Amino acid sequence: MTTTTKYIFVTGGVTSSLGKGIIAASLAKLLQAQGYRTTIQKLDPYINVDPGTLNPYEHGECYVTEDGAETDLDLGHYERFLNTPTSQANNVTTGRIYQSVIEKERRGEFLGKTVQVIPHITDEIKERIQILGKSGDYDIVITEIGGTVGDIESLPYVEAVRQLRWDLGDNNGIVIHLTLVPFLSAAGELKTKPTQHSVKTLMESGIQADILVCRTEHDLPKDLRKKLALFCNVREEAVIQSIDASTIYDVPNLMLQQGLDKVVLKKLALNDSTPDLTRWNEFLKRHKNPKCEITIGLIGKYVELQDSYKSILEAFIHAGAENEVKVNVEPIHSEYINEDNVKLKLGHLQGVLVAPGFGERGIEGKIDAVRFVRENKIPFLGICLGMQMAVIEYSRNVVGLKEANSTEMDPESKYPVISIMEDQKSITDMGGTMRLGAWECNLKPDSIASKVYGSEVISERHRHRYEFNSDFKDQIENAGMLATGVNPETNLVEIVEVKDHPWFVGVQYHPEYKSTVANPHPLFVAFVKAALKNKKK
Repeated sequence: MTTTTKYIFVTGGVTSSLGKGIIAASLAKLLQAQGYRTTIQKLDPYINVDPGTLNPYEHGECYVTEDGAETDLDLGHYERFLNTPTSQANNVTTGRIYQSVIEKERRGEFLGKTVQVIPHITDEIKERIQILGKSGDYDIVITEIGGTVGDIESLPYVEAVRQLRWDLGDNNGIVIHLTLVPFLSAAGELKTKPTQHSVKTLMESGIQADILVCRTEHDLPKDLRKKLALFCNVREEAVIQSIDASTIYDVPNLMLQQGLDKVVLKKLALNDSTPDLTRWNEFLKRHKNPKCEITIGLIGKYVELQDSYKSILEAFIHAGAENEVKVNVEPIHSEYINEDNVKLKLGHLQGVLVAPGFGERGIEGKIDAVRFVRENKIPFLGICLGMQMAVIEYSRNVVGLKEANSTEMDPESKYPVISIMEDQKSITDMGGTMRLGAWECNLKPDSIASKVYGSEVISERHRHRYEFNSDFKDQIENAGMLATGVNPETNLVEIVEVKDHPWFVGVQYHPEYKSTVANPHPLFVAFVKAALKNKKK
């Protein structure tokens, strides 16, 4: 629609966790709904090369793209809102920027020049920002800059944005600054000073914000907007209120009401029309008006932190809306489950999901949980490590291999029903070395999986180092746990199902990464349906 790719930069001020990712995704949704080809990228100021080696307590879940990039969880929001896949180019970290510049220096590409933050690091950042724009696939690229303005680590990004706006010229690049307008209950009023300081800090770096998005718990009165416009040097219509919402999926409509898309398109000299949000609002209507409720247990070891399983929680929202049911997800810490209390902790649930993860903490609790739901015919979904726990539990308690285990937990296991992948055995580096990204899987006819997907071949995203040990496949299948999905290339067992159970599925891949508002993941939809049936029964 446009001859030149337009760029929108989203910065944050005052405090972190204001929701830059949600604002960026909501704006992208509104622009996409007007026919503009839009994508979003995230620039992360930390020095890790990717979040793959970060503890989920530190950074929330690690999201995996189709092309196998381990990325920030905000890319999950981008995909869920836009229903288009992201890639390696959509997430850049300081670690990756410096790694690239140092490699160029080692190859002699800088011809003996002194390598400096300006221009070498900033040039690299500018290059990364424009990869998506230069591909010819997008009219508008929204770039979210992680962290808060004034942070020492985000300074090179802010400087790169300043230079890039100058390079791009008028109407081709704008800055949206997300900030906080706190309410002081003692004074009984909203305070604009933090926002003023934040905008001033941004201006000290040479950047004038074009639009202010103000996070607030209370409506911003007209006089306060006028004050912010005057003191922060923006037009009054460019002071946008972002009030707390009951769900993140309300935010596109709230931004539409505030006219964020109109202001943005006007500043970019693009035509604006009425966004078509029909499908989005149909989803919202079902999500907000469920016909009944179910409770599903989410068993993991990071359950205190919702962001650790962000994509799973969102997939339940999508699948719940599809089934017109509210899914209450009850987080249950696997470390505190044992044979004695498992009935008390799981007996009231309509379904149980055993979550992915790494390491041996909380493993036995997961195995006890799997046994309980298998024996009591409660619908079960195991993802990645959850599927592996199902295989170990079945091997121990049905096949009779009492000491069955994974070589991740017990390298000397007598019956290693889960073992490290052959191509992983010589690897010593932990970062970016797992089986990552989309892989094909052939489904057995008449299995739960083939009925759920309505297809014989599927493609799903992976992030794992250990897998089902095919040496034990016949033994396990003969006892009633069937391998119903197999990777045609590696012969890796990807899906297991238990024959004499209403709904028991374990998958080695991560279906949650592909669930979006427009396309809820069929596996989650079917699991929620099975849990609903279990409730009615």
